[in-house]
Amino acid sequence: MSSDAKQREEICQIGKSLFDRGFCVGSAGNISVRLEDGFLITPTDACLGRLDPARLARLDASGQQISGDRASKTIVLHRTIYEAGPHLNAVVHTHATHLVGLSILAQGPMDNLIPPLTAYHVMKAGRVPLLPYHRPGDPVTADLVRPLVNHCHGVMLPRIGPTFWHMSLAEASAALEEAEETAKLVFLIRGQSAHPLDAAQLSELETAFGVTW
Repeated sequence: MSSDAKQREEICQIGKSLFDRGFCVGSAGNISVRLEDGFLITPTDACLGRLDPARLARLDASGQQISGDRASKTIVLHRTIYEAGPHLNAVVHTHATHLVGLSILAQGPMDNLIPPLTAYHVMKAGRVPLLPYHRPGDPVTADLVRPLVNHCHGVMLPRIGPTFWHMSLAEASAALEEAEETAKLVFLIRGQSAHPLDAAQLSELETAFGVTW
């Protein structure tokens, strides 16, 4: 199986996994990967649970579509992430329910939306900045994300959903999943005495696993 074919299969597998477990609904969300000579991205308004490998949008290195169904309108944001992070190879965006809920309750943009409640959230997802609200597909969002790409693994688009990036599709998906599960914990313990990891515990994770909080 060629590299292109493997990437297509992985996009469809991860898309179905995210959809089946409720990380996205309907036609919400999109996934892309970087190829040696371009990009693959899910089509606009496609359901991540029912992707067809042959119909994924194929773009050249300049972002011009060369095959497949029409590319997702978020391609501008995805390409901005890849340009700002030459080491990055995958971007995943969904409308994860609990993260969207936190963004609605939050008061304006902030450096980090999710408290460090668990070690794995710190290790896999890290800080998740909450951006100012802009309509879906607004190119302004790409400008806001560009300076953050090399300082975190993902951002939260308020009232829309999380976008995560990483060196592989599996890692980007895992980071997004960990963030959503931690957001779920926030709602489960809301109104009770929740104690995030303290400075010493965070420092230990940074030293042991080479992460930055």
